[in-house]
This record gives sequence, structure tokens and C-alpha cells, in this order.
Amino acid sequence: MATTRIGVLSLQGDFACHRAALEPLGVEVARVTLPADLAALDALVIPGGESTTMLRLMHSNGLRAPLAAFARQRPVLGTCAGLIVLGTSADRLPHPPLGALDVTVERNAYGRQLDSFEEVLEVPVLGGAFHGVFIRAPRIGRLGRGVEVIARRGRGPRGEVVGVRQRNVIGLTFHPELADDSRLHEWFVREVVTAPRRRNSEAA
Repeated sequence: MATTRIGVLSLQGDFACHRAALEPLGVEVARVTLPADLAALDALVIPGGESTTMLRLMHSNGLRAPLAAFARQRPVLGTCAGLIVLGTSADRLPHPPLGALDVTVERNAYGRQLDSFEEVLEVPVLGGAFHGVFIRAPRIGRLGRGVEVIARRGRGPRGEVVGVRQRNVIGLTFHPELADDSRLHEWFVREVVTAPRRRNSEAA
């Protein structure tokens, strides 16, 4: 199988940290700033940052529609602001989000930069705990049909939802790229990106 090629949306935000987290996993990482950069990618990461700025830049350089089309077909991971961009609605945005994840999102739900925090999360897809880093983090509200919870803040089914999956699209309210723990990126590459490609190749 050819080398997996993952793009990182590099308009604004902490895209360099995602690149640093992905490169040791043996994948090829490419910057995405224009629609043409999406060609030949197997997956995409939309990083944290400032969601309003991201959406304005996506609108101005013609990326919004290509990104929405990409997310309908191929794996995408969105973290923090990336989750906001992928959702169906959020407050005070200059342009509508992509609607790739059927969730509503509350921006800056925990407060300002000074209210950022870290906490151990329950992430069943990893078999247990993961160190979550929350920076001006959003909060997930309504979950649409077909949205699977993959991470919670607090134990058990009553824990606050901080990670979701809908088919090939993953959204996290926290920053796994800042946790000094590559397991979530490894899981995304292995289970969301590579495993479906392998199954499709074997079926063919």
C-alpha cells in the first residue's frame, strides 16, 4: 500500500504541532492552504486556533466548498477550533461551518485563555485514560443521529462529551497534539484512515 498522505490545514492556528505529532507515525504530511492542496490526500487535520479567522480565510481563498466535499468522502480530524469548523452550528461565526459533523458547538465555553486547563479524560477507543489539554475550549451541545461519543470528561455515560465520531469525521474539544501522547493521532491514522483503505484494497 502506498504511503499515507495526510494534510494539515495551515491557514492559522497550531498546525505545526499536528505536523510534529503525525510525522513520527510514518505518514507523509502536507500543508493545505489552497483548494489544489487537497488533491491526492488520504485524510486531513483541521487544527485548533481561531475559528472566526479560519472561516474568513477559507471563504476568501475558495477553500470552504472543497473542504466540505473532502469531509464527505475522506477522513478528517478537527481539534478545538477545528471541531467548530466541522460542526453544523456555533455562535458568533462570520460564515456557516462545514456541517460535516452533526453537532452544535458552543465557542469558548469554559472561559478565556486564563481559564484553560488540563484533565485526564476517558477515551474508550484508546482503552482508557488520555491527558486532555483544553485551551479556550468549545463545548459540544446537541448530538445528531449517528454521532458516536469517543471521549468524555468524567467517568461513565454522564461524563461530558469532549470527543465524537461520525463515520469518517472526528471532532475533539481538546488538543491531543499538545499532550505529549501520540495515541490519538495513532488511532486516527490506523483505524480511521488506514484500515478502511486496506479493506477497500482487499475487496477490490
